[in-house]
Amino acid sequence: MAFLGFSSASYTFRVIIFLSLFFFLCNGFSYPDSSLFYTHHHRHNLAKHNYKDALTKSILFFEGQRSGKLPPNQRMTWRRDSGLSDGSALHVNHLNFPQGFQFNMEKYELDPDSVDLVGGYYDAGDNIKFGFPMAFTTTMLSWSVIEFGGLMKSELGNAKVAIRWATDYLLKATSRPDTIYVQVGDANKDHSCWERPEDMDTQRSVFKVDKNTPGSDVAAETAAALAAAAIVFRKSDPSYSKILLRRAIRVFAFADRYRGTYSAGLKPDVCPFYCSFSGYQDELLWGAAWLQKATRNLKYLNYIKVNGQILGAAEYDNTFGWDNKHAGARILLSKTFLVQKMKTLSEYKGHADNFICSVIPGAPFYISQYTPDENMQYVTSTSFLLLTYAKYLTSARTVVHCGGSVYTPGRLRSIAKKQVDYLLGDNPLRMSYMVGYGPKFPRRIHHRGSSLPCVASHPAKIQCHQGFSIMHSQSPNPNFLVGAVVGGPDKHDRFPDVRSDYEQSEPATYINAPLVGALAYFAHSFGQL
Repeated sequence: MAFLGFSSASYTFRVIIFLSLFFFLCNGFSYPDSSLFYTHHHRHNLAKHNYKDALTKSILFFEGQRSGKLPPNQRMTWRRDSGLSDGSALHVNHLNFPQGFQFNMEKYELDPDSVDLVGGYYDAGDNIKFGFPMAFTTTMLSWSVIEFGGLMKSELGNAKVAIRWATDYLLKATSRPDTIYVQVGDANKDHSCWERPEDMDTQRSVFKVDKNTPGSDVAAETAAALAAAAIVFRKSDPSYSKILLRRAIRVFAFADRYRGTYSAGLKPDVCPFYCSFSGYQDELLWGAAWLQKATRNLKYLNYIKVNGQILGAAEYDNTFGWDNKHAGARILLSKTFLVQKMKTLSEYKGHADNFICSVIPGAPFYISQYTPDENMQYVTSTSFLLLTYAKYLTSARTVVHCGGSVYTPGRLRSIAKKQVDYLLGDNPLRMSYMVGYGPKFPRRIHHRGSSLPCVASHPAKIQCHQGFSIMHSQSPNPNFLVGAVVGGPDKHDRFPDVRSDYEQSEPATYINAPLVGALAYFAHSFGQL
C-alpha cells in the first residue's frame, strides 16, 4: 500500500502512498505482560519533554471525540450529548422487502428502532462514526494498555475508560449474528456541512456488512478490538472480559466464513474515506493473532500456521495503520515465539525483523521514503511497534538482524524516542503537533466541534452551511481539543496551520491510540510516572 518514510534531517516518519491516493474551555477543563517489561531507565533531568503531561492529554483527547450521552464526569466540558438517535434509521423500510409488500409489524413484534447504535467515537474532525478505524483505534488503545498499562499509574483508569467507551459501542454494533453495523452517518452529506455534532441534522444512515455483503476486514478488526480489550479487562472486570471474548470469537468466525472487503459492497458510502486498499487478508491474520493471545486456544494457533503465508505474513510491506495490519501482526506473533517460546511461530521473528530493518536508517534493508500525507499516523504507530518489539527482544535477550548488521533493543527505543520528540516539538518549527502541549501548537485544527463556538457560549443551533464562514476564517479555534495530534507537517517540515487543510490539520483517534503506549513508556523511563 504505502511506504513509511523517514527524513534523515528531522528524524520523522512519513508515508508515501502509491495507490493513486487547545486554554479555552467553555466551562473548564497490573496487566498480564507487566512482568515481562524490562525498562530502559534514564535520569529524569535528561528528559526534554514532559511525557507524563503528554500522556494525560493524549488520553483526554478521546473525550472530545465521544458520541452519545456524555457522563457526569466528562472532562472535555465544551462537548455535549450528540447522536442520541443513532440506529433509529434502521427501520422496516431498510429490510429490503419487495415493492408494495405490506408488513405487519405487530404480528412479527418488530421494533423499527430496535438497533441501539448510540455511543462510540467520531473518528476525526467530522461527525461520522466509521467502524473500521474505530475498531483499529480500540485495538491499539488496548495494546497500549496491555504492554505499558502497568506503567501508567493514575492514567490507567482513564485509558480503560477510553477503551470501554469504544467496546460498549462495538458490542452494540455486533449484537446480531452474522451482521456488523460498520458506519453511522452519510459521509458525503456530512462533509457538505460544517456543524457541531450537537447540531448535526444530516441523515444518520446506518451501513452494515452481513452474509450477502461481507466485510472480512472490518469484521476481523472488530474481533481483534474485542479480543484485545478482553485482555485489558480480564482482571478488573472478568464478566465484561468474558462478554468481549465470546463476541470476538463469534465475529471472527463470521469474518473468516464470509470473505470479502467491506468497501466492495459499500464503496459509495465508505470510499474514499476508509476504503480497504490492502484487502482483508491482513485483518484475518491480525484478528487470529489477537484471538490466539486472548484465548490461548490451539485452534487459532493452527489457523495462523496453516493460513499465515496465504494471509500475507511474509509480504514485504512496511506501513502499519488503520488499513494495513501485517506489520502489527508480525510483531504480535513474534512474541509468541520470543517470549512464550512457541517454536512453531519462529518465522515471525524473521518477519518482524524485516519490518524493523525497513525503518532503521542505514540498515541494509532500509527503504523508507517520505511525503506529506498525514505523517503522524505512521510516527505514532511505528514508534509503538519499535518500543513493543524492543520489549520482546529484551525479554528474550536477543537483537534484530538486518543482513550482516545487528541492532539492539536500545537502538529501537532511541529511534522511537526521536519520533515522539519530533511530534512534541523537536522539529524545525519548534512546534508541538499535539494540541495543548507546549507553548506552540496548532490553533486551527480541522475539527467541527473545536472550531465552532460551543453550546454553552452559543446555545442557538448552527445550521449546516453557517459554519463554513468560520471554517474558512483565520480565527483560532475557540475550543481546544486537548491532546489531539494532527496530521503533521509536509516533507519540508512546513505546517501552515490552516483549518481547511485536512491532510495536515485534522486529528484522528487512530493517531493518538498507539501514542498512548509510547508516552507511557517514556514517562516511566524518565521517572515522570
